[in-house]
Amino acid sequence: MAAGKLPESNGIPWRGNSGLTDGSDLTDVKGGLVGGYYDAGDNTKFHFPMAYTTTMLSWSVIEYNHKYKAIGEYNHIRDLIKWGTDYLLLTFNSTATKINQIHAQVGGSQNGSSTPDDHYCWMRPEDMSYPRPVQTIQAGPDLSGEMAAALAAASIVFRDNSAYSQKLIKGAKTLFDFARDSGRRRTYSKGNPYIEPYYNSTGYFDEYMWGAAWLYYATGNSSYISLATNSGIPKNSRAFYMIPDNLVLNWDNKLPAAMLLLTRFRIFLNPGYPYEDMLSMYHNTTTLTMCAYLPQFHFFNWTTGGMIELNHGKAQPLQYMATAAFLASLYVDYLNASNIPGINCGPTFISLDQLRNFSTSQMDYILGENPLKMSYVVGFGNKYPTHVHHRAASIPSDNVKYSCTGGYKWRDTKNPNPHNITGAMVGGPDKFDKFHDVRGNYSYTEPTMAGNAGLVAALASLTTTAGYGVDKNTIFTAVPPLYPQSPPPPAPWKP
Repeated sequence: MAAGKLPESNGIPWRGNSGLTDGSDLTDVKGGLVGGYYDAGDNTKFHFPMAYTTTMLSWSVIEYNHKYKAIGEYNHIRDLIKWGTDYLLLTFNSTATKINQIHAQVGGSQNGSSTPDDHYCWMRPEDMSYPRPVQTIQAGPDLSGEMAAALAAASIVFRDNSAYSQKLIKGAKTLFDFARDSGRRRTYSKGNPYIEPYYNSTGYFDEYMWGAAWLYYATGNSSYISLATNSGIPKNSRAFYMIPDNLVLNWDNKLPAAMLLLTRFRIFLNPGYPYEDMLSMYHNTTTLTMCAYLPQFHFFNWTTGGMIELNHGKAQPLQYMATAAFLASLYVDYLNASNIPGINCGPTFISLDQLRNFSTSQMDYILGENPLKMSYVVGFGNKYPTHVHHRAASIPSDNVKYSCTGGYKWRDTKNPNPHNITGAMVGGPDKFDKFHDVRGNYSYTEPTMAGNAGLVAALASLTTTAGYGVDKNTIFTAVPPLYPQSPPPPAPWKP
């Protein structure tokens, strides 16, 4: 296939081989490992959440590869990551060193549409035959920055395959150069009716920090760490303002993850000047973020059942809980590996056990320790959602090809799905800890790839099958030896 040419660009959909995931050939979802790269509410391929998903899965493998190996999921998770990176490499000319466009989305819908498209139709992905236009962008530092992060992080996962790892690094560099092009600095979604209403991006300076950090770890090129610690990046992203939304990791906001990733650099390698001032501020903000997650400081609201409301009580809260649980648990492992016993939240000392308890409490809530005793991960426990908002899972394997609207009877039936999308975490309950297992209400029952990536990362971090702890060194393999430098001497005094 020619570089940059998408299989969907002729209007024919990507065809999966099963009814269990929306369009992916990786149809099994094991132990929370997301086996598809669509959001299940529609069949659209949104490349921003796909790239974010790939980065998150790669990060969890880099930190916890020993745990994946211990539970027999290491090869499986690598397959999933490679599925994502192989696809992302098709969305731009990955053989070039300079590009002027990226294919940003396949399929989609426009608000109020009543013609066949990915929102209006309820069909198995392998039955779709309507045109699915490709959205191509000429500017988008947010999307290209996240794609660069995904390829760079994955290149570390695949360092045992030198040729593929180098291919990923080359693609990441090309994408990041596109992201940094001064003539292309506007959000990828701006003004696009197929993207903006659904996956609107609110900025791109967090992707600059995030992408630069991953490229530094992948390449050891100091220009990337210089950019990641440039004071203009946190200034423009308002990283140090303790704005609640900026403390919540999701596909549109990488700030807490990027600052934690750079705090890792400070904790383990202590690079000193000229990075220390900014790294110490990232470290301090990371600590304050962890304090904000704890219930005793009342920074975020909590439900009476014990769920932190990181998205202000709005729909689909579990994806934000999962990523917060991952960040907190990972930070605990960083500090524990450095023999640091805890953090200071103002005058209050918080032990590492207390911080990890936050993570375990939120994951326990997701897995069934909640007022409804409902597991929100399909297939786990005795009680879990059976009317998941997922087209293929809701349509029986009856050898009937249902039309765009012919599938509505399966969307609207009150019967349980004929297929379980095992391992998928749904959107979750409302701010009153109430949950309605209704297929038509995506707020409760829709699983997303981005949300499940956070779930996987958190589960990997918290599992004790192979003990606690991170792989301290693999991520730094390409980083050259560092020695704390002294700042330059002051200018000579003149009377």
